[in-house]
Amino acid sequence: MMRMVVVLLSVMMVCVLLMDATVESTAEFDPYKVLGVTRSASQAEIKKVYKRLAKEWHPDKNKNPEAEDMFIKITKSYEILTNEEKKASYDRYGQTDNAHPYGRGHHGFRHFHDNFYFDESFFDFPFNNKGGRDFANSKYMLHFKQYVNEVVPDSFKRPYLIKITSDRCFSCIHFEPVWKETVQELETLGIGIGVVDVGYERRLANHLGAHQTPSILGVVNGKVAFFHYAVVKGHLMQFIEDLLPQRLVEKVTDKNNQEFLKSWHELNKPHVLLFDQVPSVPLLYKLTAFAYKDYVQFGYVDQGLSETTDLLRKFNINTYAPTMLVFKEDVEKPADIIQAKGMKKQIIDDFISNNKFLLAPRLVNQKLFDELCPVKQFHRRRKYCILLITGEEESFATGNEAFLSLASTSTNDVLRFAYVYQRRQQPLCDVLLKNKDSTPPQVVILERRNGAGKILYKPVLGGWNGSKEDKHKLLEELERLQKHPSILNCDAVLPELNNEFTSMFLIRWIYTAYDYLSEIIDDLLHNNCSRPPKKNFVEVTELTDITYTSNLVKLRPGHINVVLVLTDSTKNILLSKFAKEVYSFTGSLTLHFSFLNVDKHSEWMAAVLEYAQDAMQIDTDEEEVGIRKVDYTGYVLALNGHKKYLCLFKPVYTGEDLDSKPEEEGGGSRYRKGMTRSRSTSLQIHHKLDRLGLWIERLMEGTLPRYYVPSWPGLDKITVNK
Repeated sequence: MMRMVVVLLSVMMVCVLLMDATVESTAEFDPYKVLGVTRSASQAEIKKVYKRLAKEWHPDKNKNPEAEDMFIKITKSYEILTNEEKKASYDRYGQTDNAHPYGRGHHGFRHFHDNFYFDESFFDFPFNNKGGRDFANSKYMLHFKQYVNEVVPDSFKRPYLIKITSDRCFSCIHFEPVWKETVQELETLGIGIGVVDVGYERRLANHLGAHQTPSILGVVNGKVAFFHYAVVKGHLMQFIEDLLPQRLVEKVTDKNNQEFLKSWHELNKPHVLLFDQVPSVPLLYKLTAFAYKDYVQFGYVDQGLSETTDLLRKFNINTYAPTMLVFKEDVEKPADIIQAKGMKKQIIDDFISNNKFLLAPRLVNQKLFDELCPVKQFHRRRKYCILLITGEEESFATGNEAFLSLASTSTNDVLRFAYVYQRRQQPLCDVLLKNKDSTPPQVVILERRNGAGKILYKPVLGGWNGSKEDKHKLLEELERLQKHPSILNCDAVLPELNNEFTSMFLIRWIYTAYDYLSEIIDDLLHNNCSRPPKKNFVEVTELTDITYTSNLVKLRPGHINVVLVLTDSTKNILLSKFAKEVYSFTGSLTLHFSFLNVDKHSEWMAAVLEYAQDAMQIDTDEEEVGIRKVDYTGYVLALNGHKKYLCLFKPVYTGEDLDSKPEEEGGGSRYRKGMTRSRSTSLQIHHKLDRLGLWIERLMEGTLPRYYVPSWPGLDKITVNK
């Protein structure tokens, strides 16, 4: 009995010492000292100091061993001093309710005298010397902006497994060995790993919908799914597999292999076959298929089935090791092959990356065009695109096959062969075939000069029929091009390519045809004089504190408000251009159009665009921002109030800048520059909304990047400061 009493007294002494140590550490933490501000500092001053310190101590940029802990203290201090309740609690009591580990909440001893039940927070002490955080988890720690700007976009290429934990989560310790073992294996497969500590990132935990610890969740394609099973390695592996979309990999046998391989033309993709002896598709192969789903079609051949015998014999497959074949336009002969007993992720990635494109792919969207024919950056990185403008009718087949034959024999990495169907990419072809006498098929050699669509090009005279003479003429031009790039003597600005694989084009075409037929029928059945006049204007409302709730916060599900950002001085010019660009979309019942005056509401703009910083590409110091304000004029925001996300349009100037012309001889150039300054400024403002119509098309298709906002800024953010 005496021994038990001694043990209990010892335990209580240890607890008292730990409590004293925690109180001391609490007293040492002062958010005002961490940020270096006074108690009378304004919110603007606190925010300015926080941004500077956060940039200085961010672990990704500061290699100081103490940077991570300092960054956490800075973030925690900012969280306390910008929250009215937490700030008031700290000013009054020297602590906040959930300021752990730097301050212990008042609920630490609840139920202490009730049947000796201990709350987990009673054991609220560090488990190691790194401020309570497991060192093994520290490299996976996620911050809110990192999740929004990095993890969410990356989740469209690979799934993420995220653990929600905290220092005071006693039960988290029980599944930690399983978590570490599983993470070690998943990382080799390319799975993204994240850890959210609610003590430091409660905002992110709330955003993910994780309201208890421990929790495990997965993120794929920006969507969150929670893990609800026993924490064992097998269940976690199956959870990751279930997150992936269905039918990423097609099972291929002797019966359907020709159908699978011949679909390269329809899908415009190379096809890859993996031969292996296991009956189910390996997880690594599924993950590869998910990562490259936009480029390659994947199939799997089970070597143990009798229905695959002919395939094994045809391609002389060694059944003792996994084998991967890639097929392009030739379905009878693989374009590349690898075979290895241990198919590692790096080996597969290199293999697929080197075979992402067909020998002569069809340009079906802007993304493919950007990758095949990148913008010129340096002289040694020039890429020339040899583009065949043709048709899909049978009469074009001979010329198309001859072009493919020429592309397959080319070994020059500087040259990229591609083709387009004129009927499907009419705007692009109209620019390249300016001469009315130029009819497909035609070959054009081009080089892209900037991201706004400017190119240098040269049509190959005489058209293209695939004859020996045509081939010889094209090869001569390409040889001249290597020696004299100046032969590309024509220039133009290309429009953005149509996305041929988006069903929205078909839907919009059906709606347009329906409207057109309705008008014809209406004309036949009614006298024009008796019919009400057709609406021929764009209704654009100003986003103010009065219209804010109805036009954004409580906007109906599925509806989007397209907001133009302008100033007092640019209002007339931009609204006129905006109306022209969006007029063709006014028939949509789900789109609403507004404008926001940034002269009045710059604070709201800054608050919203914090969630789209990767698109903004803002990386300036506080001193620079004070001197040079970010010009939001001409930005367009597509705001989905219900789902809480925004899409961002940044102005792309494609017009001629008169100010940038070289100076003419004598003093006349100065006079001309001075005379044209106002006109040039107006011209630039007018051109800020170039390509907006194409951007709205992508918005309707759902292919634009989305930046999620946890909650829309309050009304105080859009009220004019008086």
